[in-house]
Amino acid sequence: MAEPDIFVVIGTRPEIIKMAPIIHECRKRGTPHYVLHTGQHYSRKMSQEFFKDLDLAAPDKNLNIGSGSHSTQTAKALVGIEKELIQEKPDVVLVQGDTNAVLSAALAAVKLNIPVAHVEAGLRSYDVRMPEEHNRRLTDHASAYLFAPTENSKRILEDESVWGEIFVTGNTVIDTLESRIPIAQKRFSNSDMNLPDEFALLTLHRAENVDDKEILSGIIEGLLRLETPIIFPAHPRTISRLRAFDMLLKLEDSPKIRIIEPVGYLQFLYLMEEASFIITDSGGLQEEVTAPSLNKQAFVLRTSTERPEAVNSGHVMVVGIDKDVFPKRIKKGLDNPKKRRSCPYGDGTAAIKILDILEKKQK
Repeated sequence: MAEPDIFVVIGTRPEIIKMAPIIHECRKRGTPHYVLHTGQHYSRKMSQEFFKDLDLAAPDKNLNIGSGSHSTQTAKALVGIEKELIQEKPDVVLVQGDTNAVLSAALAAVKLNIPVAHVEAGLRSYDVRMPEEHNRRLTDHASAYLFAPTENSKRILEDESVWGEIFVTGNTVIDTLESRIPIAQKRFSNSDMNLPDEFALLTLHRAENVDDKEILSGIIEGLLRLETPIIFPAHPRTISRLRAFDMLLKLEDSPKIRIIEPVGYLQFLYLMEEASFIITDSGGLQEEVTAPSLNKQAFVLRTSTERPEAVNSGHVMVVGIDKDVFPKRIKKGLDNPKKRRSCPYGDGTAAIKILDILEKKQK
């Protein structure tokens, strides 16, 4: 069977996590592959430590584009990726998700007539305020191979009449989590991390939540009304906004919310496992909480989600961002939890399915 030269593009922590099992599968099969990191996440905790936690070699190339506006990041990545594609001449460009790096790679590839394969295709929030919504839509319509995590995502792609071929594979995040949870359990303990007996784990980073002072202020006020202590590994972007809006000291002085530095992947998995529940505006966490090894309840600080499967499985509740509403919804969800059913994102073999398909298509 033919072994395609696969050009893997990553740029953020979730992309590293979700591409890791595919890179491991390439290594296992001896499939030629090249890993380019755009460097969209410039914190060491957000990047280098994740490679170590996921047993990945350093990327073949790091563009180190760092921070900047969406247009700046997209443009820098587009130019850098195009240069590497011309040099490497791969058979297929593999991207995951909905970041600026994903759109840049898709544009660079199609303009060089190289097929694009999109992992986690067909997700839609229908919230046009989100830059990610535009990135994922444009990438889907530029892709030759679309790896949908669920049947629902497949139907969305069919309804949009995408040109590429659609395959339901499950989500690679489940592959990664199920393989790494046992390692996290051995490496960390509650006493080592000084964790309370009961706590909620918070993540908060989306532009539509943290870039608007009024919205961010309302979210913080609502969080402070909750009874459960909160552990908050704060994203550098969020810390920057909290400081700029004069909210950081208020949080640091609060006995309810404990801000900690961003943590590595294994440490974050341990925090997820130990948390009573999770509060987030992340997309990936909505998938991770459904994994059999976690099976947690998550409350989403957004008005919509592109992961309806996690809502339908009973793991996720979208609670909005209104400070007078979302704390009550969280309390109601805790007092009357839905029955959490099986994981809707596959059985942990998504990477194998994706490599099988690419090998068959590139024969």
